[in-house]
Amino acid sequence: MKNTDRQTGTATDRMIRLAIPGLVLATLLAMAPPREASAVPREGLPPEFHYQIENRTDPFLPFITEKATSVTNMNEIVDDEEPLTGMQLFEPGQLTLVALMQSDGKDVAMVQDFTGKGYVLTEGMLIGKRGMISQIGTNRVVIEENARTRAGKKIVTEKVMTLKKEEGED
Repeated sequence: MKNTDRQTGTATDRMIRLAIPGLVLATLLAMAPPREASAVPREGLPPEFHYQIENRTDPFLPFITEKATSVTNMNEIVDDEEPLTGMQLFEPGQLTLVALMQSDGKDVAMVQDFTGKGYVLTEGMLIGKRGMISQIGTNRVVIEENARTRAGKKIVTEKVMTLKKEEGED
């Protein structure tokens, strides 16, 4: 059966024939240059609004920020965020000085933690968060702690660990 008449045919053929002019029109409109906004008549409408960003704050920023809510103490000591290792894990107050001796002409100190485990200290060794062993004497160990405040001021303090005399010693 041959289709010679345009009015006859299947429903699909009729839909295609109706859709083609719409596609052609849409393609032509897409290719046409856009009209300028001023060409559209604005009679009876309020003037266009243009937001001026110059000299204005961002309207989407929150009024209260984390920085504004936190009270900053300029004399607060600020620690480095470096991980602590070795004797830096112990503060001097957690250790007990048990012996002082010399090894290869260097002064050496021995300390114990609360469990009774012993450690050897030498001059220049880091101890605690901010301390360094500055001197090992005849009956004491001097630890110099250096800290910085939020304002950048350097604070130096000395802690002394003394060798406790045994009972019966003079």
